[in-house]
Amino acid sequence: MSRHFTIAKYQLTLEAGERGLVLPPYKGSTLRGGFGKAFRRISCALKETNCNNCLLRTSCPYAYIFETAPHPGSAALRNYESIPRPFVLEPPLETKTEYKPGEKLAFNLILIGRAINYLPYFIVVFRELGELGIGKMRRKYRLAEIRALGLNNRESQLVYQAEEQLVRNTNLAIHIDHAELLRQKDEDKTLTRLGLNFLTITRIKFEENYVDRIEFHMLIRSLLRRLSSLAYFHHGWELELDFTGLIERAAEVRLVSDGTRWVDWERYSSRQDNKVNMGGLVGMVEYEGCLDEFLPLLRIGELVHVGKGAVFGMGKYEFSDDTIDKPYFYCQ
Repeated sequence: MSRHFTIAKYQLTLEAGERGLVLPPYKGSTLRGGFGKAFRRISCALKETNCNNCLLRTSCPYAYIFETAPHPGSAALRNYESIPRPFVLEPPLETKTEYKPGEKLAFNLILIGRAINYLPYFIVVFRELGELGIGKMRRKYRLAEIRALGLNNRESQLVYQAEEQLVRNTNLAIHIDHAELLRQKDEDKTLTRLGLNFLTITRIKFEENYVDRIEFHMLIRSLLRRLSSLAYFHHGWELELDFTGLIERAAEVRLVSDGTRWVDWERYSSRQDNKVNMGGLVGMVEYEGCLDEFLPLLRIGELVHVGKGAVFGMGKYEFSDDTIDKPYFYCQ
């Protein structure tokens, strides 16, 4: 069986309605807010209050996207408590809060594995949210356009335009071969130092606590947890890596420069009916050590984010050294 990570990235452009938009500086929670309820209202057939008791759970788009569970009869990860959603809402990095009528706002939607097939549902939901309104005073917007983005955003293809009400097929999904994760060290090219820039709040947990200093082994542990569960729940295969060996070798990589800072942020959780603290780290780090074998993992993490709250766009990072080439992915 061919095993690939498959990731599709889309840029959604919203056009502020006649009353404009008033949004917070960090827009991840606002974009996510109401999204689940609207998705459920559109896709749920039986309107059950609990997906666990629904006879249609295994074929329901809402249950798959928001209440992902192991496939019946599966053994691996059956008791995994924190199953990642197969999408990331990647908000704009701008901190602008007011948008005039007709002014546009763009953000990215990342779909992972089987969730790519559900793109039409995401389109309908974001159109519906535009009618319901978002942000302060629930002001309306129009979903103006969606474009599929290729690797490194170097190519784009039109998916949807409001004027046409038509969804086009595209071929810019990014495929990462599982074999690349087993890539051996290239003796002719040894990477010993790299920098990462954490662009949005990053929450990495180690020994039951959120860390205020991202040691390399903590980053790799978090990536391995996220990628292994994304592979299992949203691609249908298990990540076959030497987890213990990778973590041991990651512990030998040193954090030589730490320019991160802690940022406090709270969001309202409708499930908990309370404000939830979502503070974490942003800023630059540099690592030094034997880094070659970790590059494929880090490249996938660059696409799907790392740590808690990725669905809100948290845990977004990028390589700070543009001289590092990217030979591990291909578009198909």
